[in-house]
Amino acid sequence: MSKTVFVVDDSATMLMSVKQTLEMSGLKVDTAKDGLEAFNKLKAGLKPDLIITDINMPNMNGIEFIKNARALLRFTPILALTTESQAAKRDEAKQNGATGWMVKPISGPDLLKIVRQVLPGV
Repeated sequence: MSKTVFVVDDSATMLMSVKQTLEMSGLKVDTAKDGLEAFNKLKAGLKPDLIITDINMPNMNGIEFIKNARALLRFTPILALTTESQAAKRDEAKQNGATGWMVKPISGPDLLKIVRQVLPGV
């Protein structure tokens, strides 16, 4: 059974790129354009095996989304994929439940390597 990755990013280009990379490696991908849309999908019953989220988004930013998602999905890995590279932002994300941090741009092979680390068997 293929695993589902939930990708959250307000950039349509980034969503398409990450989705394509993940699907080419056999993963199912669901997407949302901001934290609010993503949180609503989780509340509606979406249970992904992994979440990859941007930090800087409208309506609900990535840190708030991570905090809210953590309340629903206690053990699901959540990776931040962002242009932010400051340690303070990274620490804030981790304090709110992020499993890991990736800085954009990221190559397809590097993305898949990290996904495989948090989702064994992919």
